Amino acid sequence: MFLTAAILCLVCARFAVSVVEETSRNSVRNTLDENGMTWTEVDANGLHVFLAGTAPTEARRFKALSIAGSVVDAARVIDQMLVQDTGQIAAPRFSMEILRNDSGVSLIGLVPAAMDREAFVGAVEAAVSGEPVANFLESADYPAPETWEAATDYALRSLKDLKRTKISLDAGQVSVTAMTESAAVKADMENKLARRVPEGLKLALNISAPRPVITPFTLRFVSEDGEARFDACSADTEAARDRIVAAAREAGLTGKVNCLVGMGVPTPNWAVAAEQAIGAVGELGGGVVTFSDADISLVALEGTPQGQFDNVVGALESALPEVFALHAVLPAPPEETTPETPEFTATLSPEGMVQLRGRIATAAERKLVDSFARARFTSDGVHMSARVAEGLPEGWTYRVLTALDALSYLTNGVVRVSPDEMHISGLTGQSGAGSAISGMFSEKLGEGAQYTIDVDYREELDPVASLPTPEECEARIATIQETRKISFEPGSANIDAAGSEIMDDIAEILKTCGEITMEIGGHTDSQGREVMNQQLSQERAQTVLNELRMRRVLTASISAVGYGETQPIADNDTEEGREANRRIEFRVILPVEIVEEQTTLESLEGTSEEQSDSDGAGSEADGAGEAEEGAADAAGSGDGETQEDTADEQD
Repeated sequence: MFLTAAILCLVCARFAVSVVEETSRNSVRNTLDENGMTWTEVDANGLHVFLAGTAPTEARRFKALSIAGSVVDAARVIDQMLVQDTGQIAAPRFSMEILRNDSGVSLIGLVPAAMDREAFVGAVEAAVSGEPVANFLESADYPAPETWEAATDYALRSLKDLKRTKISLDAGQVSVTAMTESAAVKADMENKLARRVPEGLKLALNISAPRPVITPFTLRFVSEDGEARFDACSADTEAARDRIVAAAREAGLTGKVNCLVGMGVPTPNWAVAAEQAIGAVGELGGGVVTFSDADISLVALEGTPQGQFDNVVGALESALPEVFALHAVLPAPPEETTPETPEFTATLSPEGMVQLRGRIATAAERKLVDSFARARFTSDGVHMSARVAEGLPEGWTYRVLTALDALSYLTNGVVRVSPDEMHISGLTGQSGAGSAISGMFSEKLGEGAQYTIDVDYREELDPVASLPTPEECEARIATIQETRKISFEPGSANIDAAGSEIMDDIAEILKTCGEITMEIGGHTDSQGREVMNQQLSQERAQTVLNELRMRRVLTASISAVGYGETQPIADNDTEEGREANRRIEFRVILPVEIVEEQTTLESLEGTSEEQSDSDGAGSEADGAGEAEEGAADAAGSGDGETQEDTADEQD
């Protein structure tokens, strides 16, 4: 009986254990499956529950333990799980923002630990001439991206030229947001930044400039001899400019119009008054209308019928907005005999020489005019031949000084002063010279003053617009290399006498191109060992770069790269092919435009600005407006080792 009882107890115990194990295993298994832990393996032995399998991450392994511990007592759970090998942890995204304003410079971002942060901060302080620099850079001990150094160097060079800017950079791209003083500076800065961007970096530019303040707000429309033109044109908005230009075209204007949009308009009805006045000139069949703020001067052509003049002027006076004052003049017919008219003439030659002729009231005033001219132009380039004469009109010297001031806007030309009129003509490299001269005459000569402006803007005289594009520079160098080669001494990196002449010509081209990003590539044929050819091509490319530096060429953005025999352009099995493959190439590196992505800092700034805008909605409407607006084959030598003496001699 005892034996039978023992056996029954053993059987019951085993059955109880089996039930407990099965229940625990199934409960844990089902709960893990419900939570997506299908990779786990569950087993039970008595009261212990074993978890096995390979977890995707350490976090998932810990979560599996937590879930199992919520089903059975956590002390009963035995962890036998493994964690999947994820390999090397991915490096973080290194990035940096450089913020510069009147209060100093701030550096924010995550940089590689290998980067010398102290040296970089020192370089920033040197670039901004000692302005305070706040360093908020953090570092991570991961390898620096390949182009990180090039990106930081580019950012430093850009920082020197920009007073208000935000430069965002990472290993693959640089984004520059900045504010400049004027549209001309904006165009020059965009050109400079785009030219110097290193190869492999993408560039996003957002350079803005405030609308200029125009004082006085000037417009001058001339219609004579069947032709119409603007000597000066100003508008307060794009829509106003379009209305003014449309009115001028109805009055006979053709061709391109340069109408400056700026601030300082005396009234929102500026475009309305300009349309009406230009329309009046068209009805009269010609004439000149000049706006100087709210003062309007209308001068009809000689011979205009008095009745027509009275009708048109009367209608214009009635239609003009109240703030404007109209002064209309119908010139009297010329008398048959007129006495000799005094005159003063200043002539500016393309070389910068100024010739002053005509009449001056007194010897003291003659000396004053001479000193003023030497201050406006070169001291050694002014020749005074005007004579002292009596009986000149009142204010004559003031008109002469105004004429010289206007002449300084031209590259070459002439200005003539008479008692009744002032005439200036010539060429200029400043696109807004005509408007500036018209504003000056209107302000200084007074209401109703007679003057004629015949100034022609030439792009080739504009120091910014006439600068050749990088592609044009590359093409000019290619033209030289079509018939001549940069040749080296056999088996060496020394340029021979013939190669020195072509280097002089290439240097002269690059001096006219400004700062551009360019690569000088050295290439060889396949003779000799590959390693030796690569080394020789690198030395020759570096020699060419050094020769350019000796000729005072800007080379900060020019690099030298040796390609050896890896980029043939002809068959290396023939002497002609090997000769073609031994070459120096000049290749312009152009930036790749990108769409700038919003950073976390910008997102925070945007949220702050939106809050500010909501607190003061509508205030911007009355304030200032937002800102607007490879190379051909060259001579070279890459013959490799000296085992091919004959090929070296030919090289």
